[in-house]
Amino acid sequence: MGPQTDQSRRMRVTGLRWEAEGVCSLELRPAEGGPLPVWEAGAHIGIRLGNGMERTYSLCSDPADTSKWRVAVLRQRSSRGGSRWIHERLRPGDVLTVDAPANNFPFAPGRDLTLFVAGGIGITPLLPMIRECRAAGRPWRLLYLGRSLDRMAFLGDPLLTGPVDIVAEDRDGRADPARWLGRVTEATRVYACGPEGLLSALDESSLGWPPGTLRVERFQARAATGPVSAEAFEVECRRSGVTVAVDPETSVLAALETAGVAVASSCREGICGSCETPVIDGEPDHRDSVLSREERAANETVLICVSRARTPRLVLDL
Repeated sequence: MGPQTDQSRRMRVTGLRWEAEGVCSLELRPAEGGPLPVWEAGAHIGIRLGNGMERTYSLCSDPADTSKWRVAVLRQRSSRGGSRWIHERLRPGDVLTVDAPANNFPFAPGRDLTLFVAGGIGITPLLPMIRECRAAGRPWRLLYLGRSLDRMAFLGDPLLTGPVDIVAEDRDGRADPARWLGRVTEATRVYACGPEGLLSALDESSLGWPPGTLRVERFQARAATGPVSAEAFEVECRRSGVTVAVDPETSVLAALETAGVAVASSCREGICGSCETPVIDGEPDHRDSVLSREERAANETVLICVSRARTPRLVLDL
């Protein structure tokens, strides 16, 4: 599973819309005209903001519409400047540099049933998936959770009609997603996006499910746990012939950049997938929030911005 690396483009903000308390959506069209690249449900884009920051946002528009993209941005209380800049400074007509879509949350519906669980702004990547299920006539259900109705975006979207359970905590109390999901079989797929507490609870619930049943998208890094080893280790870049020592205070990505090895990267928190790198030899200590339990066990790739090594040496396809 690797991110797409197509060319970035200049895009004009052609619409800003208030979707809920603290949530605005951006409509983006190519500044120079022409069609946009094709993308699939679950994809996200990187946007380079006018304050020098870069942030990634899930596409929530129609993949079949190559004239424009739409993302929704929640103003974070603890914003480091990204969401605050968008809400306070961005205006229609502004031009931004936007990366081509990448997809670390690809959609493959269940054979019998697809279940969606959204927490707050986590509804955004699920909207194109629901659109695909509706268009194909596939069975699906959605549990949409939020603190209050006024903070839940897209409640009026026609996509959210049908088998949808809306649970606002201040009105309905707290929901039990595991109870709502019920019996999960090999023919079921569960797609979830939302705050870490929700996704961690679903991770625990899924331990007895068939492998690959639960697929999640995180907007924040998983809660950190201690590394397997705090020792230094070596990383060999097989194609470039460079070997670097990675000390306990340095990331693999930073060590390679210092040695002059160019690697695509963005978030540096293990959530965007930009730095996902094939592993040739050695065993990674996976610290990311992108790879599934099965992908971590396979040890075929590693996100080098946060992950380390369980073995004294890692050999990467770089």
